[in-house]
Amino acid sequence: MSAETTSGTVALRSFWALSWLHLRYQFLETVRVPIAVLGNLLFPAMSMFFFVVPQESVAGNPVFAATAVASLGLFAVCSASLFTYGLGVAEDRQLPFDPFVRSLPAGPGPRMVGRVLNGAIFSLFGVVPLILIGWLFTEATVTPVQLLAGVTTILGVSVPFVLLGMGIGHSMSAKAALPVVQVILFPLAFAGGLFLPPQLFPSWLDGISLATPTRAGRDLLVAAVTGGDAPGTALPVLAGWTVLFAALAVWAYRRDEGRRFR
Repeated sequence: MSAETTSGTVALRSFWALSWLHLRYQFLETVRVPIAVLGNLLFPAMSMFFFVVPQESVAGNPVFAATAVASLGLFAVCSASLFTYGLGVAEDRQLPFDPFVRSLPAGPGPRMVGRVLNGAIFSLFGVVPLILIGWLFTEATVTPVQLLAGVTTILGVSVPFVLLGMGIGHSMSAKAALPVVQVILFPLAFAGGLFLPPQLFPSWLDGISLATPTRAGRDLLVAAVTGGDAPGTALPVLAGWTVLFAALAVWAYRRDEGRRFR
Protein backbone atom coordinates (compact mmCIF):
# COMPACT_ATOMS: atom_id res chain seq x y z
CA MET A 1 0.00 0.00 0.00
CA SER A 2 1.46 3.34 -0.99
CA ALA A 3 1.91 6.24 1.40
CA GLU A 4 -0.94 8.01 -0.30
CA THR A 5 -3.38 5.36 0.87
CA THR A 6 -2.29 5.05 4.49
CA SER A 7 -5.05 5.33 7.04
CA GLY A 8 -3.92 8.78 8.20
CA THR A 9 -3.96 10.24 4.70
CA VAL A 10 -7.32 8.68 3.84
CA ALA A 11 -8.85 10.07 7.03
CA LEU A 12 -7.55 13.57 6.27
CA ARG A 13 -8.87 13.53 2.70
CA SER A 14 -12.19 12.13 3.84
CA PHE A 15 -12.62 14.87 6.44
CA TRP A 16 -11.93 17.73 4.03
CA ALA A 17 -13.99 16.14 1.27
CA LEU A 18 -16.95 16.01 3.65
CA SER A 19 -16.27 19.57 4.80
CA TRP A 20 -16.32 20.73 1.18
CA LEU A 21 -19.61 18.88 0.64
CA HIS A 22 -21.20 20.58 3.64
CA LEU A 23 -19.83 23.95 2.50
CA ARG A 24 -21.40 23.58 -0.94
CA TYR A 25 -24.73 22.44 0.48
CA GLN A 26 -24.93 25.25 3.03
CA PHE A 27 -23.89 27.88 0.48
CA LEU A 28 -26.49 26.78 -2.06
CA GLU A 29 -29.15 26.50 0.63
CA THR A 30 -28.55 30.14 1.63
CA VAL A 31 -28.31 31.73 -1.82
CA ARG A 32 -31.55 30.06 -2.90
CA VAL A 33 -33.28 32.55 -0.58
CA PRO A 34 -31.93 35.86 -1.96
CA ILE A 35 -33.47 38.03 0.76
CA ALA A 36 -31.37 36.17 3.33
CA VAL A 37 -28.27 37.40 1.53
CA LEU A 38 -29.52 40.89 0.66
CA GLY A 39 -30.59 41.62 4.23
CA ASN A 40 -27.02 41.23 5.47
CA LEU A 41 -25.72 43.43 2.64
CA LEU A 42 -28.15 46.34 2.85
CA PHE A 43 -28.02 47.49 6.48
CA PRO A 44 -24.24 48.18 6.65
CA ALA A 45 -24.33 49.77 3.17
CA MET A 46 -27.26 52.01 4.13
CA SER A 47 -25.51 52.97 7.37
CA MET A 48 -22.48 53.97 5.31
CA PHE A 49 -24.62 56.11 3.01
CA PHE A 50 -26.63 57.81 5.77
CA PHE A 51 -24.04 58.31 8.52
CA VAL A 52 -20.61 58.42 6.86
CA VAL A 53 -20.90 59.76 3.31
CA PRO A 54 -22.78 62.98 4.30
CA GLN A 55 -20.14 63.86 6.93
CA GLU A 56 -17.42 65.68 5.03
CA SER A 57 -15.07 65.59 8.02
CA VAL A 58 -15.16 61.77 7.89
CA ALA A 59 -15.76 61.02 4.21
CA GLY A 60 -13.15 63.59 3.14
CA ASN A 61 -10.41 62.17 5.35
CA PRO A 62 -8.72 59.06 3.85
CA VAL A 63 -7.88 57.52 7.22
CA PHE A 64 -11.24 58.27 8.87
CA ALA A 65 -13.14 57.02 5.81
CA ALA A 66 -11.12 53.78 5.65
CA THR A 67 -11.70 53.30 9.38
CA ALA A 68 -15.47 53.76 8.92
CA VAL A 69 -15.50 51.19 6.10
CA ALA A 70 -13.57 48.73 8.29
CA SER A 71 -15.87 49.26 11.30
CA LEU A 72 -19.08 48.83 9.32
CA GLY A 73 -17.50 45.90 7.49
CA LEU A 74 -16.98 44.17 10.82
CA PHE A 75 -20.59 44.91 11.74
CA ALA A 76 -21.65 43.20 8.51
CA VAL A 77 -19.55 40.20 9.53
CA CYS A 78 -21.09 40.06 13.00
CA SER A 79 -24.62 40.45 11.66
CA ALA A 80 -24.19 37.78 8.98
CA SER A 81 -22.56 35.35 11.40
CA LEU A 82 -25.01 35.73 14.27
CA PHE A 83 -28.21 35.84 12.24
CA THR A 84 -27.20 33.20 9.69
CA TYR A 85 -25.95 30.75 12.28
CA GLY A 86 -27.68 31.78 15.50
CA LEU A 87 -31.07 31.80 13.83
CA GLY A 88 -30.26 29.53 10.87
CA VAL A 89 -28.93 26.64 12.96
CA ALA A 90 -31.91 26.89 15.32
CA GLU A 91 -34.27 26.67 12.34
CA ASP A 92 -32.31 23.74 10.87
CA ARG A 93 -32.73 21.81 14.11
CA GLN A 94 -36.50 21.98 13.72
CA LEU A 95 -36.37 20.25 10.32
CA PRO A 96 -36.75 16.43 10.06
CA PHE A 97 -33.64 16.25 7.85
CA ASP A 98 -31.34 17.61 10.57
CA PRO A 99 -31.37 14.58 12.91
CA PHE A 100 -30.70 12.33 9.93
CA VAL A 101 -27.61 14.32 8.90
CA ARG A 102 -26.32 14.41 12.46
CA SER A 103 -26.76 10.64 12.85
CA LEU A 104 -24.42 9.91 9.92
CA PRO A 105 -21.01 8.42 10.84
CA ALA A 106 -19.05 11.45 9.54
CA GLY A 107 -19.34 13.20 12.91
CA PRO A 108 -19.88 16.90 13.65
CA GLY A 109 -16.43 18.12 12.53
CA PRO A 110 -16.98 18.46 8.75
CA ARG A 111 -20.34 20.14 9.21
CA MET A 112 -18.93 22.69 11.64
CA VAL A 113 -15.93 23.39 9.39
CA GLY A 114 -18.34 23.86 6.48
CA ARG A 115 -20.35 26.37 8.51
CA VAL A 116 -17.25 28.35 9.51
CA LEU A 117 -16.01 28.53 5.91
CA ASN A 118 -19.48 29.44 4.65
CA GLY A 119 -19.60 32.22 7.24
CA ALA A 120 -16.29 33.56 5.95
CA ILE A 121 -17.64 33.63 2.38
CA PHE A 122 -20.76 35.57 3.32
CA SER A 123 -18.63 37.90 5.43
CA LEU A 124 -16.79 38.85 2.25
CA PHE A 125 -20.11 39.38 0.46
CA GLY A 126 -21.18 41.84 3.16
CA VAL A 127 -17.99 43.86 2.81
CA VAL A 128 -18.10 44.27 -0.99
CA PRO A 129 -20.83 47.01 -1.04
CA LEU A 130 -18.98 48.94 1.66
CA ILE A 131 -15.74 48.84 -0.31
CA LEU A 132 -17.55 50.11 -3.41
CA ILE A 133 -19.25 52.93 -1.49
CA GLY A 134 -15.99 53.91 0.16
CA TRP A 135 -14.23 53.93 -3.20
CA LEU A 136 -16.92 55.90 -5.07
CA PHE A 137 -18.21 58.34 -2.44
CA THR A 138 -15.40 58.91 0.07
CA GLU A 139 -11.68 59.63 0.08
CA ALA A 140 -10.87 56.23 1.57
CA THR A 141 -7.73 54.88 -0.07
CA VAL A 142 -5.87 51.62 0.49
CA THR A 143 -2.95 50.03 -1.26
CA PRO A 144 -3.30 46.55 -2.80
CA VAL A 145 -1.28 45.15 0.09
CA GLN A 146 -3.57 46.81 2.65
CA LEU A 147 -6.66 45.54 0.82
CA LEU A 148 -5.31 42.00 0.84
CA ALA A 149 -4.41 42.34 4.51
CA GLY A 150 -7.94 43.61 5.26
CA VAL A 151 -9.59 40.71 3.42
CA THR A 152 -7.37 38.19 5.20
CA THR A 153 -8.05 39.82 8.57
CA ILE A 154 -11.82 39.92 8.12
CA LEU A 155 -11.84 36.22 7.24
CA GLY A 156 -10.02 35.46 10.49
CA VAL A 157 -12.15 37.85 12.53
CA SER A 158 -15.36 36.20 11.27
CA VAL A 159 -14.50 32.85 12.90
CA PRO A 160 -15.38 33.64 16.55
CA PHE A 161 -18.72 35.19 15.56
CA VAL A 162 -19.65 32.18 13.43
CA LEU A 163 -18.82 29.96 16.41
CA LEU A 164 -20.90 32.15 18.71
CA GLY A 165 -23.83 31.93 16.29
CA MET A 166 -23.49 28.15 16.18
CA GLY A 167 -23.45 28.00 19.97
CA ILE A 168 -26.66 30.04 20.16
CA GLY A 169 -28.33 28.05 17.38
CA HIS A 170 -27.62 24.69 19.01
CA SER A 171 -28.73 25.93 22.44
CA MET A 172 -32.24 27.21 21.81
CA SER A 173 -35.24 27.26 19.52
CA ALA A 174 -35.61 29.67 16.59
CA LYS A 175 -38.13 31.78 18.52
CA ALA A 176 -35.68 32.21 21.37
CA ALA A 177 -32.58 32.58 19.17
CA LEU A 178 -33.89 35.66 17.32
CA PRO A 179 -34.19 38.00 20.35
CA VAL A 180 -31.00 36.61 21.87
CA VAL A 181 -29.05 37.39 18.71
CA GLN A 182 -30.48 40.92 18.65
CA VAL A 183 -29.65 41.48 22.31
CA ILE A 184 -26.07 40.29 21.78
CA LEU A 185 -25.35 41.91 18.40
CA PHE A 186 -26.08 45.58 19.01
CA PRO A 187 -24.47 45.97 22.45
CA LEU A 188 -21.36 44.18 21.14
CA ALA A 189 -21.29 46.42 18.08
CA PHE A 190 -21.64 49.59 20.16
CA ALA A 191 -19.14 48.52 22.81
CA GLY A 192 -16.69 47.48 20.12
CA GLY A 193 -16.63 50.92 18.52
CA LEU A 194 -18.37 49.88 15.31
CA PHE A 195 -20.88 52.77 15.46
CA LEU A 196 -18.88 55.39 17.34
CA PRO A 197 -15.07 55.75 17.35
CA PRO A 198 -13.62 54.38 20.59
CA GLN A 199 -11.75 57.67 20.97
CA LEU A 200 -15.08 59.21 22.01
CA PHE A 201 -15.61 56.66 24.80
CA PRO A 202 -15.10 57.58 28.46
CA SER A 203 -12.19 55.76 30.08
CA TRP A 204 -14.40 53.19 31.87
CA LEU A 205 -16.20 52.27 28.65
CA ASP A 206 -12.95 52.13 26.72
CA GLY A 207 -11.59 49.62 29.24
CA ILE A 208 -14.65 47.41 28.80
CA SER A 209 -14.46 47.85 25.04
CA LEU A 210 -10.89 46.56 24.84
CA ALA A 211 -12.05 43.24 26.32
CA THR A 212 -14.77 42.64 23.71
CA PRO A 213 -14.27 40.53 20.57
CA THR A 214 -15.78 43.28 18.40
CA ARG A 215 -13.25 45.87 19.58
CA ALA A 216 -10.38 43.42 19.13
CA GLY A 217 -11.56 42.56 15.63
CA ARG A 218 -12.09 46.23 14.77
CA ASP A 219 -8.63 47.24 15.95
CA LEU A 220 -6.96 44.47 13.94
CA LEU A 221 -9.00 45.28 10.84
CA VAL A 222 -8.40 49.04 11.07
CA ALA A 223 -4.68 48.44 11.51
CA ALA A 224 -4.67 46.20 8.44
CA VAL A 225 -6.40 48.68 6.12
CA THR A 226 -4.73 51.86 7.38
CA GLY A 227 -1.24 50.56 8.06
CA GLY A 228 -1.46 51.63 11.70
CA ASP A 229 -0.75 49.67 14.87
CA ALA A 230 -3.32 47.65 16.78
CA PRO A 231 -3.26 47.51 20.60
CA GLY A 232 -1.16 44.64 21.90
CA THR A 233 -4.23 43.16 23.59
CA ALA A 234 -6.27 42.83 20.38
CA LEU A 235 -4.94 39.50 19.10
CA PRO A 236 -4.90 37.70 22.51
CA VAL A 237 -8.43 38.95 23.27
CA LEU A 238 -9.76 37.76 19.92
CA ALA A 239 -7.98 34.40 20.26
CA GLY A 240 -9.39 33.95 23.76
CA TRP A 241 -12.95 34.64 22.63
CA THR A 242 -12.47 32.29 19.69
CA VAL A 243 -11.48 29.44 22.00
CA LEU A 244 -14.40 30.24 24.33
CA PHE A 245 -16.95 30.37 21.52
CA ALA A 246 -15.57 27.16 20.00
CA ALA A 247 -16.03 25.43 23.35
CA LEU A 248 -19.56 26.84 23.56
CA ALA A 249 -20.41 25.58 20.06
CA VAL A 250 -19.08 22.07 20.78
CA TRP A 251 -20.80 21.92 24.18
CA ALA A 252 -24.13 23.11 22.75
CA TYR A 253 -23.90 20.62 19.88
CA ARG A 254 -23.18 17.67 22.17
CA ARG A 255 -25.83 18.75 24.67
CA ASP A 256 -28.45 19.00 21.94
CA GLU A 257 -27.39 15.65 20.50
CA GLY A 258 -27.71 13.99 23.90
CA ARG A 259 -31.16 15.46 24.49
CA ARG A 260 -32.71 14.68 21.07
CA PHE A 261 -31.05 11.39 20.09
CA ARG A 262 -28.11 9.14 20.94
